[in-house]
Amino acid sequence: MILVITPEITVRNETEIINEMFREGLDLLHIRKPNISREEIKNFLYRIDEKFYPQLVLHGYYDLGKDHGISRFHFRETDRNAGIYKSYEGRNMISTSVHDIETYNVLGEEWEYAFISPVFPSISKKGYGKESTVIENIKYRNNQAVKLIVLGGVNENNICKVFENGADGAALLGAVWESDQPLKTFRKCKQDVLL
Repeated sequence: MILVITPEITVRNETEIINEMFREGLDLLHIRKPNISREEIKNFLYRIDEKFYPQLVLHGYYDLGKDHGISRFHFRETDRNAGIYKSYEGRNMISTSVHDIETYNVLGEEWEYAFISPVFPSISKKGYGKESTVIENIKYRNNQAVKLIVLGGVNENNICKVFENGADGAALLGAVWESDQPLKTFRKCKQDVLL
């Protein structure tokens, strides 16, 4: 499973690139834009082909899901710990984030999947994840009820390694959006996983 997370700041032709990635096999898109308004998110959604709405995951403005037929929601670790997800549990697909395998291992089956990060040094957050041991610690996974999606520094050169180490999927952010050719980078990652 390959997921893409939107960049915080909108990039040129972003929704056109997103639509094309979906046409080429993108599994899920996480819409994470913490610095834009509800109205801007709505306008962003309108530029994505409606047939892909079931594959969109909102990181906020969850009420927009009802208006757009979106039933996937992501909750940050702090929101999970505060129980904010509980009113969405059961009738929606929910995901969350963790930063170590111990926290992941105790997640309940209400979670479809969890991001674990950083796996490699981050591409979009310079210096973040340089000392990470997450990739080695995946071997201590004992939670089979929740899919494990790795995040942080994943690119076309290391994406196969995450699957070899037991991850169920990989999330791309900086590799795609900081590339001069986001579609080409996505295709390469997708192709590497299929080999």
